Amino acid sequence: MIKDIQEQILKLKKEHDVCILAHCYQTHDILEVADYIGDSFGLAQQAAKAANKVVMMCGVRFMAETVKILCPEKTVLLPEPDAGCPMAEQLDTEMLARLKAEYPYHAVVAYINTTAELKTQCDVCVTSSSAVKIIRNMLEDKILFIPDRNLGGYIKAQCPEKSIVTVKGCCPTHARFTAKDVERAKEAHPNAFVLVHPECGADVVEKADFVGSTTEIMSYAKKSDRTEFIIGTENSIVQHLGIDCPEKRFYPLSKDFICSNMQLTKLGSVLRCLQGKGGEEIVLDEQTRLAAKKSIDRMLELGND
Repeated sequence: MIKDIQEQILKLKKEHDVCILAHCYQTHDILEVADYIGDSFGLAQQAAKAANKVVMMCGVRFMAETVKILCPEKTVLLPEPDAGCPMAEQLDTEMLARLKAEYPYHAVVAYINTTAELKTQCDVCVTSSSAVKIIRNMLEDKILFIPDRNLGGYIKAQCPEKSIVTVKGCCPTHARFTAKDVERAKEAHPNAFVLVHPECGADVVEKADFVGSTTEIMSYAKKSDRTEFIIGTENSIVQHLGIDCPEKRFYPLSKDFICSNMQLTKLGSVLRCLQGKGGEEIVLDEQTRLAAKKSIDRMLELGND
């Protein structure tokens, strides 16, 4: 049954000239029909390079918006309109305006996990893998980092030469886990290395053997000579690594490490979207798109130094 749906998807995406992007947190049956797999910004960059006129983002809304920011000439589809990101929705432009008034001499750095509208009010955008490098390369010493306090705290520890202010936002999935979860996982699997995302709290990060973005975690596990790993990010990564590296063992930091928004998109969602029976086209007015793109352009400039 899964194979039949996948075959329909492959046929329709070819007929309609659709490029399918799949974030790493999607289920493996979706990854198998995708043209590109990766983190949110890397996928947007792949979309910009692709010759296809239509792009489908199997992920959450801010990711589809980022694709539209970089690909204004393309039709961008989100197969599940309700797939949002709680962290991206925790801060709006009014709240940010108040923060900027409170910290008038701070450059505003936005995590990529923010809405297009919020990016219009920011100076620089960053990803979890590029944040430390970009902030080190910034001329400004005073930084207001939004919206993830955990990633902001991690960056602050790596960049003590900068004065970094964080806010109260976070990824509710990553933030719910504690050092005790790491201790329990290590007790169950004493030979396993702990690999965690910097969206986790500081107490979890401190106990990790490696800290990195989703793709960095996957790359580390694949290249490492070690054979057992505890994965401190969305549990889909445990599945993907287990399929890619069957000779190694992968354990979730917790069985509850699940992003409900990421898991909204199913194989059937992709099929219905291709059939014109579901999904949503992402539309941004040109003023918003160009204003949001400035922070991304600045990220690319600083990241290439």
